[in-house]
Amino acid sequence: MPYINVGKENSGNIDLYYEDHGSGKPVVLIHGYPLSGASWEKQVPVLLEAAQRVITYDRRGFGKSSQPTTGYNYDTFAEDLHKLVTQLDLRDFALVGFSMGGGEVARYLGKYGSKGVSKAVIISGVPPFLLKTADNPEGVDGSVFEGIQKAVAADRYAFFTEFFKNFYNTDLLLGKRVSEQAVQASWNVAAGASATASLACVPTWHEDFRKDLRRIDVPTLVIHGDADRILPMTASGLRTAKQIKGARLLVVKDGPHCITWTHADEVNSELVNFLGKGVAQRAVSASQSEAVA
Repeated sequence: MPYINVGKENSGNIDLYYEDHGSGKPVVLIHGYPLSGASWEKQVPVLLEAAQRVITYDRRGFGKSSQPTTGYNYDTFAEDLHKLVTQLDLRDFALVGFSMGGGEVARYLGKYGSKGVSKAVIISGVPPFLLKTADNPEGVDGSVFEGIQKAVAADRYAFFTEFFKNFYNTDLLLGKRVSEQAVQASWNVAAGASATASLACVPTWHEDFRKDLRRIDVPTLVIHGDADRILPMTASGLRTAKQIKGARLLVVKDGPHCITWTHADEVNSELVNFLGKGVAQRAVSASQSEAVA
């Protein structure tokens, strides 16, 4: 299994697990909390069919990556991503972030600039700034995040059970767009995450990305569900699209937070089209061939 070293904690290495498949223009997929790179399973095959080189990785503390007790902040997350990109010598690559991963996309471009980056996609993302402050009245009250931290600290397994109900809007979509088994699989991945990371990531959700968004100068696509209960679209996706110059916004009707699973067809179609017309044509041809077969 491929790993990249991004640092050390005392005597132990901090290694990120990644997967690198296909050929063509690279696209890096950055997962959300509390999952792993494997959560892109509905996107990876479609992007590979569309002649993309697809790279997924597990954020520190999650999936198969190391579980240090340090580095749970967006400057470090962006640095980890930069080390991955540098190690793989990626050029003309797209960054696609879901939920927390949207923060990495924003901070990476804000911190390192757009050299080598062709396009950016933020799906159900945490930007621009979720915390309610004097200059950010649209944000969420800090007590909400404190409550989440207390719940994670008290019993993260019980917290995850409740979290995934709103992650997938199971009261409306269970048995229709998501199965009990898929929800359970997500819970299993979450349960395997570092207890430290599960707690330490919560305050990162209200990082201020407004300056980062203003620095983004590559074509950007923002996708958000209008029924997102984790990151309401009015507080996140709509504002993000307004703050990135020339950004394109796709609103997924009745889409919950995890539209990459429940509304994969819509998300995938938009992704493939956005990443390149030539790519889109190849993907359409491939799907037509399958239909004929």
